[in-house]
Amino acid sequence: MNILFGGKAGQGSNILSAILGEALTKEGYYVFVSRDYQSLIRGGHNFNVLTFSDEPLKSNDSVIDVLVALDENTINLHKKELKKDGNIISGEGKGNMYFAGRLFKILCMDFKILEAELKKLKERFEENIKEAKEGYEEEKKVACRVIYNKKNLYFMNGNQGISQGAIKSGLDVYYAYPMTPATNVLSELAEKQIENNILVLELESEISVVNSAIGSAITGAKVMVGTSGGGFDLMTESLSLTGMAEVPLVIYLASRPGPSTGVATYTGQGDLQLARYSGHGEFNRVVLAPGDPKEAEELTSQAFYFSQKFMIPAIVLSDKHLAECFYTLDDKAVITSSKKSASLRRYNSYEADEFGSATENSNIIEKNVIERMKKGLEIEKEAEKFEQYLFYGKEDSQNVVVSWGSTKGAIIDAIKDLNASFVQILYIEPFQKEVKKYFKNKNVILVENNATGQLGKLIAEKTGIFIPDSNKILRFDGRPFLADELKKEIQRRLK
Repeated sequence: MNILFGGKAGQGSNILSAILGEALTKEGYYVFVSRDYQSLIRGGHNFNVLTFSDEPLKSNDSVIDVLVALDENTINLHKKELKKDGNIISGEGKGNMYFAGRLFKILCMDFKILEAELKKLKERFEENIKEAKEGYEEEKKVACRVIYNKKNLYFMNGNQGISQGAIKSGLDVYYAYPMTPATNVLSELAEKQIENNILVLELESEISVVNSAIGSAITGAKVMVGTSGGGFDLMTESLSLTGMAEVPLVIYLASRPGPSTGVATYTGQGDLQLARYSGHGEFNRVVLAPGDPKEAEELTSQAFYFSQKFMIPAIVLSDKHLAECFYTLDDKAVITSSKKSASLRRYNSYEADEFGSATENSNIIEKNVIERMKKGLEIEKEAEKFEQYLFYGKEDSQNVVVSWGSTKGAIIDAIKDLNASFVQILYIEPFQKEVKKYFKNKNVILVENNATGQLGKLIAEKTGIFIPDSNKILRFDGRPFLADELKKEIQRRLK
C-alpha cells in the first residue's frame, strides 16, 4: 500500500509519515518512506510517500492508494497518481494529528498505538491527542485486510546509519558545516555527543572543517567530517594533504544534483568520479558506497578501519535519497573494529625524509612514491576480507543489472519476478575486478542516478567490459527511481 502525505513546508508531512512508519514497523510491517521537498522553510509543496507491505521492500511505486492532503494544492498535484479505488483524506484547517487519527482508523490500528507514538513527541501532547481522537472517531472507512505480524524490526534512515557506524567505531570528533543532505548527521551526533563522549563542532566553512579535522587526527583522535558535493570541492586541497602526510580521516560525502548549487534538496549520483579523483597528485584512498542504512552503518565502520590501519582518507559516498529515506530493517549491522593508529611524529605537506623534514632529494621522493603505491596494493589485499559487492538472484540468468548506492532498493523490488540478477557494487575504490565473472557473455544493464553512467565508466576501466548506451537506464532529474517504473525499463532491455 502506498500513502502520500502532502502539504506546505511546515504543515507536518514529515512527522505524519514518521509516526505511521514507526508504528507499522513495530506491528511487523516493512516500510519505506521517501521525502520530496523544496528549499523552503515555509510554503511551497512538500510530500512524503510511505509504502508498506508484509514482505520486504526498499522503494516506492508511482501509484497511490491513499492521498493525505494537508492542503488543497496536494489534491490538484497528485490526484492523477491516485488509484481508481484510492482514498483522499482531507480537512482544510485541521491539525496534522487529525490526519494521523484518520489513517490509523483506516488501517484498523488501535488508537493506543498512536497515543504511544504521540507521547514520544513530548510537546503539544494534549493538543495532539485531541486532534488525533477527532480524526479517529470521524473516519468511517477501514481497510481491515491489513494483518499485523510482530517481528524484530527497526526503522531508520541512511544518515542515522552513518551516525551509528561512526559512534560504534569509536568516533572522537565530528566536524561539519551544514549542507543538505549531510546536515542531519551533524544534528544526530550532536544529540548523542554527551552520552557517547564525542565532540561535535559546527565551524564557519568546509575549509575550516577539514583542516580542523586533520589537526585533530594528527593528535590521535578518530575524526569524521560530513558534507555534500560543493563543500567537498572546498576540502580537496586538504584531502591531498591527508594523502601526503598520511593522516587518517573519514569523510561522509552525501551527494545531491550539481554542478554548483544544483538542486539543493533533491537526489543524484553525480559525485562518484569526484570521490575517486579529487585532490592533486597520486595518493591512496578508499571509497565505499552503501545502498541502505544497515550498509551505511557497516561501511562507515569499514571506512574507519581502513583509514586507521593504513593512515589514509576514506570516503563514504551516499546521496540524498539514501540519507533521508527511512527503511525497515530486520537485522543489525556487523561493526568492524578499528584501533587508533596515529602516532606522535612530524607531519609534513612536503615530501619528507625519515625524520619528517621536507626534502627535494630525488632518491627519497622516488622511494616515498613507491611506498605509497605499495600501500595501495596492501589496501587491495586487505579489502578482500570484506564484501566488496553483493549478488542477488540466479548466477545462470542471462540478464544482469549492475548499480551502486541508493538505487539498490528500487532495483531489488523491480526484478522480483523478472529473469534478471543484480550486482551491487559496494567498493568503488579499491574495485574488485573479480566481479567481471558476472558480466562475461551476459546482457548487462546499468542503472544510475546520473547522466553519464559513471559506474559504467569505472567498470569499463577496471574490467574492459563496455555497457552499450541502449542498456543504460539513467535518471538525472533530481528524483529517485520508482520500482514499478524501473521494472518496465528493465523489461524493455531483457533478453
